[in-house]
Amino acid sequence: MVERLDATFHALSDPTRRGMLAALTLGEQSIGALAEPLAMSFAGASKHVKVLEGAGLVTRRKVGRTQLCRLNPTPLAEAEQWLKQWETFWNTRLDTLEALLREEPK
Repeated sequence: MVERLDATFHALSDPTRRGMLAALTLGEQSIGALAEPLAMSFAGASKHVKVLEGAGLVTRRKVGRTQLCRLNPTPLAEAEQWLKQWETFWNTRLDTLEALLREEPK
């Protein structure tokens, strides 16, 4: 699971890849369609898709000469679950701090 989280966060660390993921929330798209709004070559976009695919965030299938990409949200849900544990940790710590500050004599 740790390797998958590492790959997910690595893939999400790049704004281009985050943009591609956002575009894929609208549905399956070709690599060319993902590259177009980014003014990027097919080869450049393909490298980003390969990173997303390696993290499991994207699946790719070939239809004729076109490579279609589809979002796979499972790794995002796993990352969210991992982040949730830290949200709980910090909320508990901050609640404790707030209680201590309220008890402090004025």
